[in-house]
Amino acid sequence: MYSVIKDDIIDRAYTGEIRKEDAMTLMDASPFELFSLADDLRYKAVGNDVTYVVNRNIYLTNMCAGNCGFCAFKEKEGYVLSTEEVLEEVGRAHNAGAVEVCIQGGYIPQLNMDYYTEIFDTISSNYPSMNIHALSPMEVFYAAGMDKISIDEACTILKDCGVGTLTGTSAEILVDRVRNIICPSKLTRQQWIDTIEASHNAGLRTNSTIMYGHVETVEERLDHIFTIRDIQKRTGGFTELIPMAFMPYNNRIGEEMMQQGRFMTTGIADLQLQAISRIILHKHIDNIQAAWVKLGKKLAQVALSCGANDLGGTLMEDKITVASGGTNGEYTPATEIEWLIRQTGRTPKQRNALYERVS
Repeated sequence: MYSVIKDDIIDRAYTGEIRKEDAMTLMDASPFELFSLADDLRYKAVGNDVTYVVNRNIYLTNMCAGNCGFCAFKEKEGYVLSTEEVLEEVGRAHNAGAVEVCIQGGYIPQLNMDYYTEIFDTISSNYPSMNIHALSPMEVFYAAGMDKISIDEACTILKDCGVGTLTGTSAEILVDRVRNIICPSKLTRQQWIDTIEASHNAGLRTNSTIMYGHVETVEERLDHIFTIRDIQKRTGGFTELIPMAFMPYNNRIGEEMMQQGRFMTTGIADLQLQAISRIILHKHIDNIQAAWVKLGKKLAQVALSCGANDLGGTLMEDKITVASGGTNGEYTPATEIEWLIRQTGRTPKQRNALYERVS
């Protein structure tokens, strides 16, 4: 079946022991052989169910102390939501049937641990069934530093005030060469790892992400995914991997790329990343998300035959993607997501952040 891919690589793929050199070989193989292998591993891991979550994004602020070259969302002068304003947004999400609110923003001195704990305490008191999926490792790292407490203590405080899961964003590419170019003021690779592991050790599970298609090499993309796998072996705290293609519009890194004649990733490259993620993470992380807001709905459907088993969330506002030139919208209702899944011959299942079924 896999005429170009050697049997020993296939054997290691099925046992969850793919090596970096194997992954490099697979990236040079016929894409359709790669997709077929990934799809078979997907079936063995999770069967034919395709999951999604009814959720809403809430942006605490559009200001940030960072200088990331890929950001199109940051404003020099903007807003900071009050606890009352956040609670109003959570109420709207609850009334729309959401089981999760994803709360995020930039990192600025006003957003300290007291600010976060008041908001999360209020949400969990008023909407105890709503999962609070909140804050990136960068936001936690920054707030803990301002309050002069350890990352371990910050994660414990967040869990105690109602945060259910932490996000795995601000990872970008977990290679310091890349980070020094695209986000030099953000936490380093090791600081991201330490913050994620502190979260997992405190009982806060997270997703994991990769933002690819800018200044990194293919090998550095693979290094990132293997780093995620290594963390998972130590903590078991990741729920999924979300590959996110870089949007090159309205930001400095993207403008520099386009001046060089480079634009967005190709559809084949997007599907290869979905597939190689499944293969590297097989038996370690079961869930690979095809984020429709990044890929578009049609390519996300195709990704379900290339290793992915999740379509992400309904979102109800994805301002960050839209600010970077994303054209796939900010919201897709659950009825449409289920229709998209059924059209691929698969079975839709609604989930929460921990991939527990809610319907």
